[in-house]
Amino acid sequence: MSVKTSVIGFPRIGKLRELKFESERFFKGESTAQVLEQAAKAIRAYGWEKQREAGIDFIPSNDFSFYDNVLDVAFLLGAVPSRYADLKLPFIETYFAAAHGYQGAAGDVKALPMKKWFNTNYHYIVPELSDTTKLVVAEDNKVVREYKEASALGIQTTPTVVGPYTFLRLATYTGVKRAKDFLAEAVVAYATLVGQLAKIGVQWVSLAEPALVFDVTAEEKAQFVSLYKTLLAEIRKNTQVKVALQTYFGDVRDVYDEVVALGFDGIGLDFVEGKRSVELLAKGFPKNTLLFAGVVNGKNIWRAEYAAKNVLLDEIKKYVPAENVVVGTSCSLLHVPYTTELESALAPEVKNHFAFAEEKLQELRDLASADASALQKNKELFSSERVKADKKVQDQLAALKENDFVRLPLFAEREKIQHESFKLPLFPTTTIGSFPQTKEVRANRAAYKKKSITKEQYVAFNQKKIAECIALQEELGLDVLVHGEFERNDMVEYFGGQLNGYVFTQNAWVQSYGTRCVKPPVVWGDVSRQSPMTVEWSVFAQKQTKKFVKGMLTGPVTILNWSFPREDVSLKDQALQIGLAIREEVLDLEKNGIRIIQIDEAALREKLPLRRSDWHTEYLDWAIPAFRLVHAKVQPTTQIHTHMCYSEFNDIIKDIDNMDADVITFEASRADLKILDALKAANFRTEVGPGVYDIHSARVPSVEEITNALEKMLGRVQKEKLWVNPDCGLKTRGEVETRASLANLVAAAKKLRENHK
Repeated sequence: MSVKTSVIGFPRIGKLRELKFESERFFKGESTAQVLEQAAKAIRAYGWEKQREAGIDFIPSNDFSFYDNVLDVAFLLGAVPSRYADLKLPFIETYFAAAHGYQGAAGDVKALPMKKWFNTNYHYIVPELSDTTKLVVAEDNKVVREYKEASALGIQTTPTVVGPYTFLRLATYTGVKRAKDFLAEAVVAYATLVGQLAKIGVQWVSLAEPALVFDVTAEEKAQFVSLYKTLLAEIRKNTQVKVALQTYFGDVRDVYDEVVALGFDGIGLDFVEGKRSVELLAKGFPKNTLLFAGVVNGKNIWRAEYAAKNVLLDEIKKYVPAENVVVGTSCSLLHVPYTTELESALAPEVKNHFAFAEEKLQELRDLASADASALQKNKELFSSERVKADKKVQDQLAALKENDFVRLPLFAEREKIQHESFKLPLFPTTTIGSFPQTKEVRANRAAYKKKSITKEQYVAFNQKKIAECIALQEELGLDVLVHGEFERNDMVEYFGGQLNGYVFTQNAWVQSYGTRCVKPPVVWGDVSRQSPMTVEWSVFAQKQTKKFVKGMLTGPVTILNWSFPREDVSLKDQALQIGLAIREEVLDLEKNGIRIIQIDEAALREKLPLRRSDWHTEYLDWAIPAFRLVHAKVQPTTQIHTHMCYSEFNDIIKDIDNMDADVITFEASRADLKILDALKAANFRTEVGPGVYDIHSARVPSVEEITNALEKMLGRVQKEKLWVNPDCGLKTRGEVETRASLANLVAAAKKLRENHK
């Protein structure tokens, strides 16, 4: 009997980012909803066909999304706040209004909050449930339509939906009702959906419950059990559809006994990040139940070592009959690029070590078929030496001492020195770094990369843009300026490209959120700095003004977290290697007269273990020191800023304070400034700049809106410690809206100064 295979999800941005480009044309009014839907249909068909060609047995449908799958469930269940429905827009425009805001003839609304999806670089839209929310599934819905669409192509799929427990756990609640108050409605809604699917021939439904890998309280466990006991009973009373419970990003140690006792037809467990998944199987696994064994890593791009995977599968089969084991991905392949076939510039000896989504499909087939030729070829790949260690880097790492991570004098004394030295006004205004990347900016970079213009032409263009950017900021009245980052394609790729130990791809794009795609570099070997990376641009910018210009760097933890890391070296050692390289850049900036240096750690929270007990031992105990390593040697008159975005920071506030930066800016506008309460409760010492408006939306905030936000902040932050800035960089925004938004930001800060002299 052949072993079956499954995939949890497939990339959905398009092999050449077609969804991104068609969506952006639609946003600009240059295309129609019909054209956008046709592009989406082609993307879905491509993914299904690739999986059919690879012989995948359980092919998912409904894993596609125009923006985010959690937002899709909110619309599926009718859990859409009335402010979006009240716009009276067509469905797709209402959907995008919830995703990234709307400002136009129909009204003015902010987007729903956006947060990191578990421990990935993907972002999800946070559902909002009120006391008047009713969870109801419409007859005509996305899950049904996409199953029919695949069926029309002759492809039997397994509809996959974020399950009710995870949806309710991730949601925010604006009234007195909480998750427990929506359980009954959720049961009816999901049972209705499965009933609809049964009528059109669906055989399996996969309900994704990744929230089960969090720490689960007794109350949450009881809710999960109650919900699924009732839901499974309802489904079985009316249909023959088989239900799989799918988990990923860790193990389900807190609820394993309950999961295996509920009577699911299939259970999906993660054997890549699930440290205790095999141990849990040893407790017993139900007969006549399929185990969807996530053994192929869905989050990293390295080839699977078949020998090691077969050892793992043999261990799994000690507890589950071989005929009940389905070989699958550890999570959705959303988190990796489409295919290495697009990487013509990579040397074969490099590319052979990579497996993107389409290559992982073949890995599943190889493991399932135990093909002798594939196993031998894989063995030869892993028996060869991939990369040699860099002795100089290894020696630097070994020589690190405790004082390399400690900055003196202490914060309170530095803060006093800096206030006297900089003489900035109350509520100093600044931006996070990047300014709009226009077509001309991107074209200049592309032309230089293709060698169709000289380095002198490339530099001259960027210097002109920098000078214009500085002039604009002076005209607007900003206090601390930035150079605009016109030379940078991406805040991680830019630095990786100038570090030894990295390799780069041409088309290895992955979705971060909505239309935002990133092309993570790959940590290939030991990392070190080749030469100064930003000094020339920062020095030029500083010469254009008497105001302070921030040097702009990306921190070691974010560079690592937004790269595809090595699997043969610890994350700690990789972060410290990058930290040593960025430290050299910091000291060079300081030596060249740059007195404010921002070291962004946008992704600090991103790889925080999902279980609180692992936070320090597995992550924070090296992540925080890696950042401190970067700036510990600067003078007290040099001010260190950092920035974080789109994560929940409330529970690691003390750790953030321990980064020992002088100023931290962070996303706050979508989260309704809730983090400020945590700052106050923790007696946060670092100066702060909570974002006063959402840069992921094209809407322009009014002076009154920003002033009101700042007044709220002052109830929780000392006025001497409050900075005024947007949520994040302005790279993706248009020039007109950027000017208008920043003008209002400066006006609000001036108004605040008048009110709080």
